[in-house]
Amino acid sequence: MQERKTYTREFKQRAASMVLDDNCSVPDVCASMDVGPTALRRWVDQVRKERQKGQPVPGTKAISDEQRELQQLRAKIKRLETEAEILKKATALLMSDPDRFS
Repeated sequence: MQERKTYTREFKQRAASMVLDDNCSVPDVCASMDVGPTALRRWVDQVRKERQKGQPVPGTKAISDEQRELQQLRAKIKRLETEAEILKKATALLMSDPDRFS
């Protein structure tokens, strides 16, 4: 059984860009970059949707640099909000009975 190939985000972006921006056909790009047509069409659809909505497609990793950065920043915000909530609860617990933990 042949092992599944993995491609970098930059590779996917370039391949999709060749179809969307350079007006190359899917079969031509597949032949020149040694990638399957199904994968290339999926990347093209994803990049097209990211460009239209300005957001990554739910359930997928962002291909463009901007979308990748946006996903990372959203994850960081979520983590920081969770940490702040934990600290608020801990402070409330400590303040409710100061003698309990001394």
